[in-house]
Parts: sequence; structure tokens; C-alpha cells
Amino acid sequence: MVKKLTILILLTVFSINLNASDDIKKLIGNMFMVGFFGTSVDKNSQIVKDIKDYHLGGVILFDRDPSNRKKAKNIKNAKQVRNLTLALQQNSDYKLLIAVDQEGGRVQRLSPKNGFSQKYKSPFNIVKKDDKYIKSEYSKMAKELKSVGINFNLAPVVDLAINPKNRVIVKLGRSYGKTPSDVTKYSTIFIKEMAKKGILTSLKHFPGHGSSLGDSHKGFVDITETWQKKELEPYKNLIEDGRVDTIMMAHVINKEIDAKYPSSLSKETVSNLLRGKLLYEGVVISDDLQMRAISKHYSLRDTIKLSINAGVDILLFGNQLDPTKIVSVKTLIDTAYELYLSKEISLNQIKMANQRLERLKYRL
Repeated sequence: MVKKLTILILLTVFSINLNASDDIKKLIGNMFMVGFFGTSVDKNSQIVKDIKDYHLGGVILFDRDPSNRKKAKNIKNAKQVRNLTLALQQNSDYKLLIAVDQEGGRVQRLSPKNGFSQKYKSPFNIVKKDDKYIKSEYSKMAKELKSVGINFNLAPVVDLAINPKNRVIVKLGRSYGKTPSDVTKYSTIFIKEMAKKGILTSLKHFPGHGSSLGDSHKGFVDITETWQKKELEPYKNLIEDGRVDTIMMAHVINKEIDAKYPSSLSKETVSNLLRGKLLYEGVVISDDLQMRAISKHYSLRDTIKLSINAGVDILLFGNQLDPTKIVSVKTLIDTAYELYLSKEISLNQIKMANQRLERLKYRL
């Protein structure tokens, strides 16, 4: 079975004419996940054209429109989301990744506010319940995601709650606890229940965000003095257990790992630490590359170049954080293609990312 899958992947990635610019752009397009505006689509919608023209790898859905918080961006109610995802898949010649952040607690895109069944408990609160309750809750969550055509949940958070002053993880109740064993245990339950319904998951935020003081949505976050090596343990445990679909990179700087670049742009962190030392062979996704930790300090061109060369397979641009800085799929693909032409990113790196992505999508 593994041999047949390997052959299938190789045929998919290498059967195209790699001298043709459109084909190279489609390999590049498969590496991007973007946010778009609209609660419905048809053949004339820009996102549908982008899917068809560029072989866009995935989309991410949000509930609130950033330019008008009272208005829905992509999510109004269950029937509408189901129709939206169905239309997206029907207009795609391949399996499209459709993602949301559905952790429970403060981070829940599908909620009673927009017509979904329930408010799920945060990781901090759910661990106060017994395992049977937790499994039941996550089973309901997975069933709900599947029912509306979402196949990729950007969760669970596996950050350790080791800094009580941490604003973005600990104070928001997004962590399962202080110890690697607790975080591993409850993350495993989450992943298993998602997998039963065919929902892919993503461990976040590598190499650990629970010790930080700052918020990478707003600017640079240096964890050099606060980070602890045990923050890697949930990743190590889950990788060894074969439970990992994808891993999301944090926009944090740890000078003990890389003195120059934040983790999401760091070859030392992605290729050497995560892949080399922890022996992770799966898909790596960036956190939103429009967060100010990145966008305030790096041009779009450098962001794409550094992340791909670091070993990131899915570059996430949510078009959610600043309505004045929406980036088009054409701009993203053209920028990456220019980097390929100038040999600042290699065809080999692009092909390796596509191989990993094909293996991931084969699970759907």
C-alpha cells in the first residue's frame, strides 16, 4: 500500500511538464492557503478563479469580516457554510483543504452566534471533565465540522501553560496544562476524534508559545529567555506516536535555536530542529504570515522566500488581520514564481513540499 501511494504521489507531482510556467505556478499554488471574502461563491468568484488557475492548495474560513465586525466574512450559519464548501470543492479539480480554527473556548469559528449547535469548552476548562466527556465533546465537534464540509481543523494547541502572564495562550485558556504529559494526553484525544470523522489537524505553535510574554499578532515575540526545552515534548510524543497531520510554526524568536529569524522563517527551526532532530516528515504550515511579527519586519518577497527555504509546505495568508493589506492569490503566486526564476527558491524545495502535501491529502 505504501509503495502504491509513493508511486501515485510521484506521478502526480512529476507527470507535468516542469518547463511550463503554468505548471510550475500550479505546484507553487498548492503551497498556499488563503482567506477570502464571501459567504457564497460561483464560477465568477475570484477565489474560484484562483483555485482553477493556480491549483490553490487551500482556503481558511473566518466568521467575522475584519472591516465590519458585525458582518460575516465566510460563516453565517450551518446550511450556508455547507453550501459554500460544496461549491468550492465542486469548482476544484482536486481535493481542496478547507480550514478553520476550532479549538473551543475563545477560538471557535463555528459557534451558537452563527447558528451552530454549541459553545465548546476551552482546553483549560475541558480538562476538568472526565475522559468520556472530553471524547464526546470532541466527537461532536468533529461531526459538526464534517457536516459542513470542513476537512482541516487548525488545532489542537500543544503549547504548555508555563507562563501565567502569557496573554495569547495561557490567559485565553488555550492550553491543556503545564506538563507535557497532560498536553500530550488531551491533544491525542482531540486528534483521534477528529480523525474518526476524516478531519485533519495541526499541532501549534512550534517550537512553543506558552512561555512567551508578547503576542505575535502585534509584533516580534522573543522567547529566548523564557522558553524551556520541555515545550518540545508534546511534539516529540505525538510524532513518535504517528498522530501528526501537520505542525504549525509560531512567529517567535528563540536565539538559542536561530539568532536571526523567527521560527516560521527559520531553516534552523523547521529543517534542522523539527525535521532533523525530531524526525518529523509531514506537512509544516506557517501561522498567518500577515501577523505583524512578520509583516512589520519583512517584505512579502522575503517572507515567501524565507519560509519556503526554511521548509514550510503551506504558507498561510488569512487576509483577516488588516483590511487595508489584503493580498491577492495572483500576487502571492507571481512573487513566488519570480523567486523560482531568480533561483532564490529551488524547484526541489517546491517538489518536496508538494510530495508531502499529496501524502496529506491522500488521508482525506
